[in-house]
Amino acid sequence: MIDATQAGSAFLLGLSGAGHCLGMCGGIAAALNLGGTRSSAITIAYHSGRVASYTLLGALLGFAAASVDIAAWTIGLRYLAGLLLVAMGLYIANWWRGIAVLERAGATLWQPVQRLSSKWLPLRRWPQGFALGLCWGLMPCGLIYSSLAWAATAQDAYTSAAMMLLFGLGTLPAMLATSLGAARIQAVLRQRGLKVIIALLLIGSGAWTLYITAAHSGHSSHAMHPDDSAPSSHSNHSSHGDHSGHNPAQAAPPG
Repeated sequence: MIDATQAGSAFLLGLSGAGHCLGMCGGIAAALNLGGTRSSAITIAYHSGRVASYTLLGALLGFAAASVDIAAWTIGLRYLAGLLLVAMGLYIANWWRGIAVLERAGATLWQPVQRLSSKWLPLRRWPQGFALGLCWGLMPCGLIYSSLAWAATAQDAYTSAAMMLLFGLGTLPAMLATSLGAARIQAVLRQRGLKVIIALLLIGSGAWTLYITAAHSGHSSHAMHPDDSAPSSHSNHSSHGDHSGHNPAQAAPPG
């Protein structure tokens, strides 16, 4: 089950990526609403497909991560979750752009998908918009890829899907504002102060995740390997018998 930290972080990730999302997808989002009522249906279909693609990919990766039932794997994924939250916070605030390497790595995957999606352009009916949205979830975006990796660390298909669903919903204000021409909303979402606040919240969540994981790992290690110097109840009993001079074998009646 998704917890409050996962839910809040997922939505904030989508919301904070407004500038990045508009730079990569803003053009097509703006073009979707140029034809009146019919284009409005296509717009809704496109964004629905886009969010659905995030959700389906999250479920798939969460299921794959859950297929490995090893304690060290689980602990490693928890550390990865914390590190990814910190990295994405730094990325959003533009303090460190390390995860941009994922965009270059994803370019190879995106090329065949882009060729497929071009067959539906120009968009004339809403099913085409939905199909294009499904493809657009695979575009080479460091924020999307790192969010998917983070969601996979939940090791549960339903939880990972819910995390990516909330991520997708978080992207809607910026993307719909572009589609509908709401310049004021775009300006608010692009504000530097808002991005810094969200980045600090994500970094704090990541740091807390790392702390909790380290504390839990240390506690589990201590529980599995108790202090060998601590005397056991059996040894105390034997020692007590030795000091009292009582020997059970001598006290037994003759046969």
